[in-house]
Amino acid sequence: MIIDAHCHVWPDHIAPQVLAQRPAGLDPRHDGTLDGLRRTMDEAGIDLAMTLAVATVAKNVARTNEFIGGVDRSRFIPFGTVHPDLPVAANLASLRDNGIGGVKLHPLFQGLSLADPAVHEILHGLAAEGIVVITHAGAGGDAQANDRGAPHHLRTIIDTVPGLRLIACHFGGYHRLDEAEQAVLGTGVHLETSWPPTLRGLDADRVREIIARHGASRIIYGSDWPMSDPATEIAAVRALGLPTADEEAILGGNLARLLGIAPLTHD
Repeated sequence: MIIDAHCHVWPDHIAPQVLAQRPAGLDPRHDGTLDGLRRTMDEAGIDLAMTLAVATVAKNVARTNEFIGGVDRSRFIPFGTVHPDLPVAANLASLRDNGIGGVKLHPLFQGLSLADPAVHEILHGLAAEGIVVITHAGAGGDAQANDRGAPHHLRTIIDTVPGLRLIACHFGGYHRLDEAEQAVLGTGVHLETSWPPTLRGLDADRVREIIARHGASRIIYGSDWPMSDPATEIAAVRALGLPTADEEAILGGNLARLLGIAPLTHD
């Protein structure tokens, strides 16, 4: 089973507007729509994908969660949005009302900081509800935005929010990998593999060392669709030459276990 942990989607009429802005300075490889993602998954042999939705302002949280909560759950795993300008109870209610069991945080685009006590209060609430959190970590914007998602903030969250099931994108530090290695390797956080435009941009020996040090059981494949191409990223994981059991765990087994997904049976 292959599960992609990192797929951004938008309503059909919004996706072109967002991608025309070249998020994080990247050129999109795909169209950012649910239909486009389904086609990509079929072509790449992906069984399930976490569909991530992000509200950049508090007033859009409700409509964003309504959209993502309505995805086809036979292929998509909805990860909704929260915002620190809303009370914790309102954030949790929006997720609950739409049957959403995961949240995406994005310090670059939401203007929130992983060091903000208001964000930590939300994370305590999410942990208490058993909601899984995936967050951007590292660079991708200006200096101020990059600091909001700095890897050392992850370590504070890990140490102060007990019971939180946390996935850190980009091995815990996009273009801040030295800091990420110091801050999060060996902790209980799950590290996601995307590195747009491609994981092949990282030295393969370094990636293998990170996996060995952190433990393959806490590494999760993600592509960062539509900014990267999932088939290319799956091939990059396989090119690492890991033991078969580790490769299969990274490509889907670890995430299935984290999310409580039973193995799929194919007719």
